[in-house]
Amino acid sequence: MMPSTPRAAIVTGGTRGIGLAIASALVADGINVTVTGRDAGHLSAARAQIEGAGPGAVETLCADVRQYGEMERVVAATVARFAGFDILVNNAGVGVFADVADMTPAQWSDVVDTNLTGVFNACRAAIPFFRQRGGGFIINISSLAGKNAFAGGAAYCASKAGLNAFSEALMQELRYDNIRVSYVLPGSVATGFSGGEASRGADWKIAPEDVAEVVRDLLRHHPRTLPSRVEIRPSKPRK
Repeated sequence: MMPSTPRAAIVTGGTRGIGLAIASALVADGINVTVTGRDAGHLSAARAQIEGAGPGAVETLCADVRQYGEMERVVAATVARFAGFDILVNNAGVGVFADVADMTPAQWSDVVDTNLTGVFNACRAAIPFFRQRGGGFIINISSLAGKNAFAGGAAYCASKAGLNAFSEALMQELRYDNIRVSYVLPGSVATGFSGGEASRGADWKIAPEDVAEVVRDLLRHHPRTLPSRVEIRPSKPRK
């Protein structure tokens, strides 16, 4: 069984879009949440919005998931603030979309280091504490792009395909430590991801709150059952 109380979560990249919706949903369920991001202004705005979502407490921390030491700091600060934590949601991600011939090495590194290495860093920092505590739940936010590659998306698709494989291996490594691992693969979501307009396609795309509801459902499953991979897509995509 999951440890009973206190119940707290870390949501990386939780200042906008899917991450903000997940953090708000958890707080609405009475879960204390630490939200990380790289922009102090976005963190401040997110905090004000999340705090009004429900009874859970909120902490915001500037941190770069690409730096392992910063994720260690986030875990330590969360444990100190909430006397422990049980849930890690790896949501931080970036997208740079360009043909390989036009992509710079720095752009490639930014995508892979954030979307894949960043998840490793957060998991590596959290696992020792989860083991000591007796269990936990790791939920990685991937993408259908990890199984459906497209031109101009080599870096993003590769990072998400790697995240899928990482999540599968991690699930098998940790299952007997009472640490559950799931990963969610959304399709087109109505957010401002990668500089896009959140309102564009909102009439047919998935809403961030829909992904958050999947995360809530995963956490509610009986510990004997693990929905390890969840795909979510628009029911009526644009033709």
